[in-house]
Order: sequence, then structure tokens, then C-alpha cells
Amino acid sequence: MDNIKIYTVTSPLHDEQSVAAVTKQFLDGLSIDYELKGGDFVDYGDDGLHLIYVRTGGTEGVFRRLLPHLIPQSHHPFYLLTSGKSNSLAASMEILSYLRQQGLSGEIIHGSPAYVSHRIRLLAKVEEVRTTLYGNRLGVVGEPSDWLISSVADPDSVLRKTGVTLVDIPMNELLDRIYQLPEQSSSQVCENEAICQALPGAERIYRALKHLVGQYQLQGFTLRCFDLLSAVHNTGCLALARLNAEGIVAGCEGDVPAMLSMRIAQAVCGVSGFQANPATIDAETGELLFAHCTIPLNMVERYELDTHFESGIGVGIRGYMKEGPVTIFKVSGDLSHHFVAEAQLERCQAESDLCRTQLVIRLLDRHQADYFLTNPIGNHHIILPGHHKEVLQTLMCQL
Repeated sequence: MDNIKIYTVTSPLHDEQSVAAVTKQFLDGLSIDYELKGGDFVDYGDDGLHLIYVRTGGTEGVFRRLLPHLIPQSHHPFYLLTSGKSNSLAASMEILSYLRQQGLSGEIIHGSPAYVSHRIRLLAKVEEVRTTLYGNRLGVVGEPSDWLISSVADPDSVLRKTGVTLVDIPMNELLDRIYQLPEQSSSQVCENEAICQALPGAERIYRALKHLVGQYQLQGFTLRCFDLLSAVHNTGCLALARLNAEGIVAGCEGDVPAMLSMRIAQAVCGVSGFQANPATIDAETGELLFAHCTIPLNMVERYELDTHFESGIGVGIRGYMKEGPVTIFKVSGDLSHHFVAEAQLERCQAESDLCRTQLVIRLLDRHQADYFLTNPIGNHHIILPGHHKEVLQTLMCQL
């Protein structure tokens, strides 16, 4: 059930009985679950979506007197709901203009019952995501990989806009933990002898990462994974695939903006997404090939074990997602801009000269392919099952 609370402001000049009848008719017509709080703003700013229903005109002064008490209680936009009756829309416009002058954000929700209902449900989802993110701790295990020269983050902006804290964890902590753990046999089935030999080491990496997640109380992390190739002669691909499937966001190469994108994606649709980079782009058709050596195991219909592409060692994942609608998503490291596009997964392939999981995706709007060639946010992007552009776009525009 949506956690929607509706507060009211009303001019004392209007007859309460008449206004109450209009209120009931208007709110019942929206077909949403809500709690009507009336003029009691004591718990305004708690979790959930809070709407201020401007029921009549002449409420501008009422709202201005109320505002100093509301600002400390909420860091969210002010959502002004109006039916348009009794000059309520005009009052809402004056109130919103005043909010803008005070440097505060807000929106008037007004229109047909179908539009208002849809908008409220969308904003309720956005507030749910914001609540889910607030207080999260995301680890950066090792520094970003040397080649990620643009994929850096601004911890202060991330904390201010989302309530997410970035936690730096030295790579040596992970390596020390790996060395301390006894090697155990893996339950994974394999046919290739080299992969079979690498599986116990991959299992040890998984257990070491899971230990760090518990130690630092993390909701997710990104790993400078290529350092494992030389340090333990193995890869983190299988560990990341498993941890993502368990609900722990696990990103590659120390890419912090990609990790942030994955955590936001997980809060929206329940899976952290496939972190990958475009291998080819056809700007004329909007077809892109994305590839990487790991993918969350809860995103695929089936998968195969292979070696890591660049090094030829360790354990990589060749996953096969179900064809159908997908969303491509990425945020910048300070969350000031983002990219989101809806697309169709045409097919999965298994070419030998690419990272192991390979998705051929066609953009619904082929012109969005220009973004990748003219103004990309780094190389890694996140692929999500389903279409989620509306909620992601709304969320990012409010951060």
C-alpha cells in the first residue's frame, strides 16, 4: 500500500461543511489509498509521500505562516494538490511562486482524476526510493581503476542529495581477508578443468567480500577487481554475480558512479542491474552491444562459466537474459546529471572476442544513440529489465 498522507490548508472564510463535501468527492475520485491528516501537520516530513491539499483560495497567508514549521521537518519538495475548486489553483500558484522565492522546490498536482492519480502514485514511488536510499553505506574497495579517469564521485554531493555515505576500504583489507580464509570446494558445476581449479579461489573471494559487507554494514560496494588478477590470480566476477543476486549491490572496477546507478536501480526495480560498457554502437539504427564478464544471477534465465576475457584466468559469467524491454541508466558522480533510455533486448550472444555476457539492445528512440558518441557519462552503463524511465527521470530531477 502506498504511504500517502494528505494535509489540508483552507481559508477560514469558506464554509467547512461545503469544503469537506468537495474534499471527499475529489479524493474519492482519485482511487488511491491515503490517510487524510487535515490541518494537523505534526508528523509532516515522516516517511512516505506528503501532499498539501490547497482546498480553497485565500490560503496563501495561512501557508506562509505554516511554512517555518514545515521546513525543518522535511527535505523533500512541497507537493501542492488542488482540485481547482474555490480558486484553489490560483492560490496554489501563488504559494509555489513564494516557495521558489525562498529557494524551495515544489510542484502543483492538478488535472484530470486519471492524471492526478498517476502522478501521485509515481511520486509515492519516488519517495519510497528516496527513503530506501537514505542512510545507506556504499563501500569503495580499493580506488577506482586507473583507466576510469572520468568516473569519480563527489561524496559530499552524494550524501547531501541521497543520504548515502561512501566508505573507503583499502584493498589490502580484502586481500588480507582472502589470504586468511581456508580454501573450500565449490558447489558450482563446471566442465573446463581450468575453471574447476579456479572455483575454490573464486569462492574464497566471495566469502571475503561478504565479510567486508558485514564488517562495514554496507548495502553495496564497488571493487577494484583487476587487482585480484595479480594478487590472487583470480577474478571477482562470480562473487559479484552472487552478491548482486543476494541483494548486495556489487560493482566492478571501482566505478563509483556505476555503483550509485546500480543502488538507485535496485531501489526502483528490485535488481541492481547489469554493469557493462558498449562494445559497438550503430547510430543509424540505435542498436548497441553491451558486454561485461559478470551479471547478477537473478537477472538471467541461465548462465555458463568461462574464464575472464581480458586475462583468460579465473571465472567469468556468460549470462543469458530474457529478451524484452530494458532500461539503460547512468548517473554522474555528483548526481548533477544522468542518462536514461528505454530499449529492447534483441538477443544475447557469445562471441569469443568480447567480455563474456553480451547483450544486443535496440533503443526505442534511435536518436539517443548520439548521447554515447557525444556526451557519455563514462563508459559503464547499467541495464535493467523492464521499462523504468518515468520513475528514474522523476527521481533524478528531484535530487
